[in-house]
Amino acid sequence: MSKRAEKTHKGHSTKKTSMLHQDLVIITTAESIDEAKEYETLLKNNDIPAMVKQQQDEFTEVKRFAVFVPEEMADEATVIIESQDSYDDFYDSAMDDDGEDDLEGEILED
Repeated sequence: MSKRAEKTHKGHSTKKTSMLHQDLVIITTAESIDEAKEYETLLKNNDIPAMVKQQQDEFTEVKRFAVFVPEEMADEATVIIESQDSYDDFYDSAMDDDGEDDLEGEILED
């Protein structure tokens, strides 16, 4: 029984290290860990392996969180993140109270 657990553990660790041995690229950066984790979850939900690492800019010493994906999935990951960002921007503007007032005025003028 303990051998089975060992085999499962080995298989699991091999899967994690396989991503580490691939050529990874930074797909985006975030100012907070929460934002970076949201990107990571979004990508994983779309079957793209991703990981977050904290990085510090060597010139400004600003800490940011980089989201890495395998190089061969970078284009797809970029499209997914840009689509989500566009959706978020659209949703935010739709919920903006000032935008609602302008829209009501335009409708009444016609």
